[in-house]
Amino acid sequence: MYTKLPKLALASAIALALASFSGAAFAGAPSQEVVEARQEAQILTTYALSPYLRAGDLNVSVEDGTATLTGIVAEDVNSALAKQIALGVTGIEKVDNQIEVKADYAPPAANSGERSFGEVVDDATITTTVKSKLLWSKSTEGMQMDVDTNLGKVTLNGAAENGAAKELAGRIALNTRGVESVDNRLVVDASTPKPAPERADADSGNDTDTTSQAVADSWITTKVKSTFMYSSNVESNDISASTDSGVVTLSGTVDSGAERELAIELAQNVRGVRSVDATALTF
Repeated sequence: MYTKLPKLALASAIALALASFSGAAFAGAPSQEVVEARQEAQILTTYALSPYLRAGDLNVSVEDGTATLTGIVAEDVNSALAKQIALGVTGIEKVDNQIEVKADYAPPAANSGERSFGEVVDDATITTTVKSKLLWSKSTEGMQMDVDTNLGKVTLNGAAENGAAKELAGRIALNTRGVESVDNRLVVDASTPKPAPERADADSGNDTDTTSQAVADSWITTKVKSTFMYSSNVESNDISASTDSGVVTLSGTVDSGAERELAIELAQNVRGVRSVDATALTF
């Protein structure tokens, strides 16, 4: 039985080979060793992506459908999660969970300036989310802004049309899940291209093109829901949203007046939204 690193290397080599040669040369079923290497890689990658497990000193070996887990975590629930993840991998029929639980466990200190694989993925997700939210916003869409994230710290570079747009961009970034802080380096420049005007079919009040209006309303509803989902201070599962002729209706229950006001502000800021009816959104 090979150790973890040789198996991962083997799986990587096989992937490169598959990309380099025709599929016909590899028509046969993969060997058991290759299957086990893939299973180990899948489990370890999922651990690396999980914010609950990435700090643990975890190792995995697979043989004949049994995954053996070793290492240390700080909570029983983390050990249970590691087991369930392994059981969810195709071909894993049994898990020998040897993970130790130590309440005072402190993960090894990371090398200064280096991010783990999971942290790199988290930062990339934050960057993409912030960029999307800025693009959906009626106040920042079309502006040249660069977003960079390092360990949850977002840096905004570029230009904003005015101080209000700069401030709003910072708030949008800060109110994104996973963001620890925002360094807003946007420069106020009146010559910055203004956001594109709203679509005529969404703003004119002309109901002759109902298909276009339905598409616009559907787009707005999707972006409002996505904005809630990506926001750190709004519980998206408790809020329903619908749109009719650019008017967004919010309903459901939130925890506080502050959360309600934030939900209204976020919805109002989405491109194409004329107004927000939050009468049915209570706390």
